[in-house]
Amino acid sequence: MSKDDIRSAIFQPAEIEYSSRQDDLCLQIMLEIAGHLLSGQPARSIFLDGRPFSRRYQIENVLTVAQSLHQPWRILECVCSEETARRRLQSDAETDAHPARNRDYQLYLEVKSRFESITHSKTIIDTERPLETCAQQAMAALG
Repeated sequence: MSKDDIRSAIFQPAEIEYSSRQDDLCLQIMLEIAGHLLSGQPARSIFLDGRPFSRRYQIENVLTVAQSLHQPWRILECVCSEETARRRLQSDAETDAHPARNRDYQLYLEVKSRFESITHSKTIIDTERPLETCAQQAMAALG
């Protein structure tokens, strides 16, 4: 489930503002959807994507909901070099491959500069490694 897909689905283009307030609303909707899906199929896995979770409160909100739903959780922190991030963001912009129109290297640098370390148990996945390797590492972390 991706925050940017949710945003595109519920807001008209002129209403999209890419603010923390709008990001938080979209994530809250994602968590509501997750709760609904889990109520019908509690053994399923749900991945939340589309947010860098650069602030501790963002992770805490998700963990609070997971605990209220009696669901286990895992944090997968995906990392790569700045050059790889720049190249990937440029490629996405050139091919119009991502719904978020504010997603660029400058935003990446801004988010990175204020990133609050994840203090919970996590698995770090180096996405410069082959996709198959990353997927295997993620699956192992999920148990």
